[in-house]
Amino acid sequence: MQDSNKRLLERFLRYVSIDTRSDPASSESPTTKGQITLAGMLAGELRAMGASDVHCSETGTLYAKIPASAGCEQLPAIGFIAHMDTSFEAPGANVRPKNIVLSLAKFPELGRYIGKDIIFTDGTTLLGADDKAGVAAIMEMAECVLADPAIVHGPLCLAFTPDEEIGRGTKYFDLKRFGAEFAYTFDGGEVGELEWENFNAAEVIVRFKGIVVHPGSAKGKMVNAIRCAAHFLALIEKEPAPENTERREGFFHPISVTGEVSEASCKVLIRDHDAQKFEAKKRRLEELARTASSSFPGSAYDVQITDTYCNMRPFIERAPQVLDLVRKAYAGASLRPVEKPIRGGTDGALLSEMGLPCPNVFAGGVNFHSVYEFLPVASLQKARDVAIELARISAKAR
Repeated sequence: MQDSNKRLLERFLRYVSIDTRSDPASSESPTTKGQITLAGMLAGELRAMGASDVHCSETGTLYAKIPASAGCEQLPAIGFIAHMDTSFEAPGANVRPKNIVLSLAKFPELGRYIGKDIIFTDGTTLLGADDKAGVAAIMEMAECVLADPAIVHGPLCLAFTPDEEIGRGTKYFDLKRFGAEFAYTFDGGEVGELEWENFNAAEVIVRFKGIVVHPGSAKGKMVNAIRCAAHFLALIEKEPAPENTERREGFFHPISVTGEVSEASCKVLIRDHDAQKFEAKKRRLEELARTASSSFPGSAYDVQITDTYCNMRPFIERAPQVLDLVRKAYAGASLRPVEKPIRGGTDGALLSEMGLPCPNVFAGGVNFHSVYEFLPVASLQKARDVAIELARISAKAR
């Protein structure tokens, strides 16, 4: 296992050296060239280790297969998925893993890793453990399985997706080419976490229209859309927010405001694990927009709601064997799963809705989307171990 540990760390450091931040302003797929570069690197490594059907689609998803061991060809195919892009919310170029000073007072989670080897950045970029730790764990599993005939397994399917961080990771995902009957994303946080429940999510654009009149003669005539939008945001301040909620508590999250006197727009995210509460939040936001507009006679408003992903829980509950298998894989890796809801979403949520049950396995990183991101090396190794155990268990999946 020492050789594998060394390869695993080298893989991770090699992958994070490539800037793969996704770009929400781009309409291309993938949205950045760095993702194409990483996909090419992974494709070359997969071919070199003996994987089959290695293919990178025109839209940037990389697929590959590991043929089943003799006698296991008719078993269900299990999938392994990670995303290649990193968050656009922090710099991602010229990642330099090294030392950085973090305090236990500000980052108490560090206390769980005293005496452990930890990979940090130099404090100017994110690290990219989200999700290159997941990529590295799956790639190292593939090499271990392909190199060791003693690891008996069923058909294994691999996929590495682009632009997950901006919600487009499964937009062009080809379930038929992928070929798995169920799958696991390796895109979770700290070691031991297992997630099969996530937010229902919507993006809302609220537009307010005003009336433009020269300010010198505006009395009783002008309606300022910016003031209307500001009043709307003030109303939202009284509602649940990310800053004051936890666990399964939902929230409203304003993320951008643009505008002029004639028209102003607010973009707001709605999140809730409970489907009924989620729908109630949509109605509540429309009510707040109406209230804000009514406070400025002559204004008009429009609310555009777009659902972006839904809670995977109902879909996973229809396929309980998918959870049974991954729990056994955790046990095989000497771990007890910490099952918790995601306060966010993954490719697995969208894939589950598409008919591919897909819980989320930890990748090991901490403080994602931040220059304070770090990765305990032992956590990365455990992610690989769970992936290998899933491959072993695939030989018994019926």
